[in-house]
Amino acid sequence: MPNFRRLGRHLLMTHWKVRQTFPRKTLQAIERAISAGEASHIGQLCFVVEGALSWAGLLKGLTARERAIEVFSQQRLWDTEHNTGVLIYLLLADRSVEIVADRGIHQKVGAREWSAVCRQMEAAFQKGEYEAGVIAGVESVGRHLRRHFPARDGGTNELSDKPVVL
Repeated sequence: MPNFRRLGRHLLMTHWKVRQTFPRKTLQAIERAISAGEASHIGQLCFVVEGALSWAGLLKGLTARERAIEVFSQQRLWDTEHNTGVLIYLLLADRSVEIVADRGIHQKVGAREWSAVCRQMEAAFQKGEYEAGVIAGVESVGRHLRRHFPARDGGTNELSDKPVVL
């Protein structure tokens, strides 16, 4: 049985609302935070915001976690030299944050730590503080990456730091 409340939130989430919540200046600030963090570690961080799920996803009851795993694969975050790709995924209609980490970093940082970062971000979103919430999340993920995968000479930025809006 579909969750009609969730269905309504997703149907009412337009691309315009996503852009209103994440205007260009906010996306640029997030990109700067990712770039600054990646200067201190060899991890590859990607932030993706998706307004709403497709009809098919909604009808089959796709969770934010399941969609985040799909997006992790689509963004090729598993294809980094040191297996340190990390996705911060926001499903805006649900205000749900998921972090998916490649095996290299997931072995060092467990689900409890990632969950704490997600809940911190969601708390900021509850107050309407989207830019601050994402940047705080990026910085928290960066601290974990810096601890386990500090920067090395000659490290390269394998993936774009630009936030992705789906």
